[in-house]
Amino acid sequence: MNIHILTIGDELLIGQIVDTNSAWMGQQLNLNGMRVTGKSAVGDTKEAILEGVEQAGRNADAVIMTGGLGPTKDDITKKTLAEWFQSEMVFHPETYERIEGYFTKVGRAIPPAMRDQATLPEKALVLPNKVGTAPGMWFENAGKVYISLPGVPFEMEYLMQAEVIPRLKQRFEARPILHRTLLTACEGESNIARRIEAFEDQLPENIKLAYLPALGQVRLRLTATWPGPIVEDAEQQLAARLDAQKAALTALIPDLIYGEENTSLAEVVGQLLLQKGKKLGTAESCTGGYVAHLITSIPGASAYFPGSVVTYSYEMKHKLLGVPNALLQQYGAVSSEAVQAMALGALDALGADVALSISGIAGPDGGTPDKPVGTVWMAVADRTRVVVEKHVFGRDRLKNIQLTGTYALNLVRKFLLES
Repeated sequence: MNIHILTIGDELLIGQIVDTNSAWMGQQLNLNGMRVTGKSAVGDTKEAILEGVEQAGRNADAVIMTGGLGPTKDDITKKTLAEWFQSEMVFHPETYERIEGYFTKVGRAIPPAMRDQATLPEKALVLPNKVGTAPGMWFENAGKVYISLPGVPFEMEYLMQAEVIPRLKQRFEARPILHRTLLTACEGESNIARRIEAFEDQLPENIKLAYLPALGQVRLRLTATWPGPIVEDAEQQLAARLDAQKAALTALIPDLIYGEENTSLAEVVGQLLLQKGKKLGTAESCTGGYVAHLITSIPGASAYFPGSVVTYSYEMKHKLLGVPNALLQQYGAVSSEAVQAMALGALDALGADVALSISGIAGPDGGTPDKPVGTVWMAVADRTRVVVEKHVFGRDRLKNIQLTGTYALNLVRKFLLES
């Protein structure tokens, strides 16, 4: 079954409000075997809503709309849908009684506008909203379903879970849709694609691979849909086939994969530190504590993270980490020599078993011909060895800091695995 999500509201089009509704709806529908084939947004005019509903219904079995069901004059979705379905507007006593009960419970007088809130298209199946005043509406026309829900997120979520998804499952045959996601770091999608080209070519028609790039990372999502008539154990069979493909993909690029699904690099590093019984300290310059922030965003990080020092100046690198002034004068702070000395100094300064150090030129100014903006050196050390990497990113300061965080945590991950 194919679904189109239509969001209604000028505030969405001008960016005043970020559309989180359609993202949440898409996730929930997919988990229940329903395929979202399109999303669109329209403004608060009758013409825009009518055109949006008509276009959405062309290639979908069901259209789910959110927004425009409130009691104010700018909320015109309900009347517009009544016109589109050629339905009279009628007073709905059950809805009004529920609204009365809501206002009585909170100790407020019921506003006159609530009578309009309980006036609904006669052809609509009313979906009771037990967490707000605007009910949902379910229409059927020419074999298709059209559902209108309030735009308030918690009201929409309640109606989706209590009314919409159960009814859609009864109305249409849901086909199993499963996903498996592998997380990679520090390699571009084109290079990954080149390494797994033969794997992609052999995938069966019902299993697709998607590349989802982000800063310094690429998510590889395998999606499988049941290819034939539904059988009793369809989902279990599909899961087994999908897991076999995931294992084959993992075997091709084990050096790039750091985790699965929604695991973060910081979580993976924390798990490795716990497994090995080690503590990690950080010494940061150009990132200003960003890596420490990533590490401490994970609950329980205090078990393996004693602390961090941000040493921005030569003076602080020398005073807090013991980096020799002569070394800094000869090689500069953005150098292999400096980050090695910073990492070794951090081991003692922080009482750590493993230390990460970072120094670079985040930008947008400060670069030189031999050290352009975006140059970052990083090192990881323990009591027996030091590993150093150099990277040259771009000219955007924030992106440089974020990329450095990803590359630095991945360097720590690889260091721990090799220990």
